Amino acid sequence: MTYLFAVVGLLAIGFLLWRAFGPRPDAGNSPSHVDMRNRKPRPLGPDDDPDFLRDLDNRTRDTNGGDTEEP
Repeated sequence: MTYLFAVVGLLAIGFLLWRAFGPRPDAGNSPSHVDMRNRKPRPLGPDDDPDFLRDLDNRTRDTNGGDTEEP
């Protein structure tokens, strides 16, 4: 039981030290920080592109003869 208290105490002390001396909220001014507002939009993959999915659905319906039921 003593070991459990020791582990919990060490974790609490470690957390408090990390909060006290860890990364600061103003660390966003560093060059490694990427501002989400200034980022270029990423290209969408085909599975995220609504036009691709719509075209795929239309092509699938055309090849199945418009049959919407699953076998």
